[in-house]
Amino acid sequence: MKPVAIFRHAPTEGPGYFATVLDRRGLPWRLIAIDAGEPVPADPTAFAGLAFMGGPMSVNDDLPWIPPVLALIRAAMARDIPVLGHCLGGQLMAKALGAAVTRNPVKEIGWGEVQVLDNPQARAWFGDVERFHAFHWHGETFAIPAGATHVLRSAHCVNQAFVLGKHLALQCHVEMTEEMIRTWCEVGAEEIEQAGGPAVQSPAAMCAELPARLAPMQAVAERLYARWIEGLAA
Repeated sequence: MKPVAIFRHAPTEGPGYFATVLDRRGLPWRLIAIDAGEPVPADPTAFAGLAFMGGPMSVNDDLPWIPPVLALIRAAMARDIPVLGHCLGGQLMAKALGAAVTRNPVKEIGWGEVQVLDNPQARAWFGDVERFHAFHWHGETFAIPAGATHVLRSAHCVNQAFVLGKHLALQCHVEMTEEMIRTWCEVGAEEIEQAGGPAVQSPAAMCAELPARLAPMQAVAERLYARWIEGLAA
């Protein structure tokens, strides 16, 4: 089977629990370290699927790798190769499909409840899950692209996820591990301190009772990833 390409845009924002799910299923994957200067592949057919992780930059920044990534996403979707996006990755998918990515009313940093919308596509991906606590770290938000279905929302960010056929774009981070959360709190301490607001938690609050908080979110992630994996190209 062809590997799943996992695009990393920052050293601390790797595949996390997504890689764990792939490894448990014996599915090959290849990390493409954009942050280390690796080139963006031009041909999506070399991969079974494409997964894009998070990053501190904006999809609206003038960065040389963003236009080829957007072109790759469009090419993959045109060939029915599944695309998965986490936070920045979801924003890249939205922009590739012609939707705007703009500043969210507030920054979301930390744990926060998200609500699954009541529509057939949401039920197909989330099953009987109605709400769960996800991890968040973003200041921008995507609009829902034409033809896609809005499936997830939160009190501080209306558009938390959309689906389009085999493709899933998330604003929230369901890929988190305990190590990733602790690392983000360390490297993002200054941003946390400067951000403030109703949806920003302290590092202590984010790191409290992590095993108990991660377990239900990872159960949701397992379901989403399993559904996405069903669509992988041979």
